[in-house]
Amino acid sequence: MHLTVDLDGSRRAEYVCQCCSAPIVRTWNTVHRDGEMFAVYFANCYHHTSQPHDTWIDVILGTWGQNSNADHVTFGCRVGPVDNSTQPAATLVTACADGSANPLHGVVLTREKGLAHPRLRDFWAVVDLVLVEDSTVHEHLYRTT
Repeated sequence: MHLTVDLDGSRRAEYVCQCCSAPIVRTWNTVHRDGEMFAVYFANCYHHTSQPHDTWIDVILGTWGQNSNADHVTFGCRVGPVDNSTQPAATLVTACADGSANPLHGVVLTREKGLAHPRLRDFWAVVDLVLVEDSTVHEHLYRTT
């Protein structure tokens, strides 16, 4: 499976965090597998004032095209600092924790349902791609200062 993102198609928006008024940078894009649309991701990069920087990523997998939301499923993860590691780590969480779920998301998975879902491997492949290819996410999580 060869996954790609259209780097020119990436979208970006900025918001203000409700808990600390720090900026939140949100990016989203489509992911293609062997040239066909495969997934959509949304990544929220949090710049909390009194907490470590982290990113929450939701990935929608399913069939893409007109009226094809019937098989969509959404996974979520948090990527950020963890104890005893110099590198951020990803943890599966309930998707759409920010309340963004809508019909496009299809079935929004809890952590428990995500761990047992047959598309879990596809989800992690997309997350790996986002961590490398989305420059906003990459710089937020792997900055050196």
